[in-house]
Amino acid sequence: MTGYAFVLIAGIFAGTISGVIGTGSSIILLPLLVFTFGPLQAVPVMAVASVMVNLSRAVAWWREIDWRTLAAYAIPAVPAAALGARTLIELPPALIDTFLGCFFLAMIPGRRFLDRRGWRATWWQLAIAGAFIGFITGIVLSTGPLSVPVFAAAGLFKGALLATEAAASLLIYTTKVSTFQALGALSYETFIKGLLVGSTLMIGTFFGKYLVMRMRAETFSKLLDLMLLCSGSALLWAALVAIKKW
Repeated sequence: MTGYAFVLIAGIFAGTISGVIGTGSSIILLPLLVFTFGPLQAVPVMAVASVMVNLSRAVAWWREIDWRTLAAYAIPAVPAAALGARTLIELPPALIDTFLGCFFLAMIPGRRFLDRRGWRATWWQLAIAGAFIGFITGIVLSTGPLSVPVFAAAGLFKGALLATEAAASLLIYTTKVSTFQALGALSYETFIKGLLVGSTLMIGTFFGKYLVMRMRAETFSKLLDLMLLCSGSALLWAALVAIKKW
């Protein structure tokens, strides 16, 4: 019960962070879910919770959604996410932890590289990015640190960026959850856990909306890098422990 309580409290904090910077809830919670439920349950639980948090973020910024950008990105991303989720089911737990940890750590320089290049995405580049990130999301769950710069590169800012990224993520995670269900990887117990975690994220999301205009972009960047570093390191440590036990 202590583990559940800690995860739920962390969910409110993670939802607030996600509501401010457009990403981060999965990065914060995934290591906690791995330690509490194990890697095979953690990903489906977080996928259900991600549907809920992105729904709340899309509702909070509904009028700001850029529908053309959303379509260009999400149409190829949805089937790619289903393929990625199917790939995830076949992987061993220790490999999942290792891949997640390395991916999070790699996103720190990768995100900064995109920022320095000042990349501006065209429609076909959005489609390619959507397919790639959709597939990666199917495997590693959290790609907000990649998708947020993609939507920023399309010229979206603040509310429009948060709303459009949330709507795209909602479609992707709904596809992922449906794929888990079809493959028998989403039990009733796991679904209920996802609903509990997702409800705390939704509460935090609406707190975060009020902070969007009060935090500098430089602060966003440093906060995101810190979360990536801590989460990536924690998952690699969990993988190392699992390998030693094996």
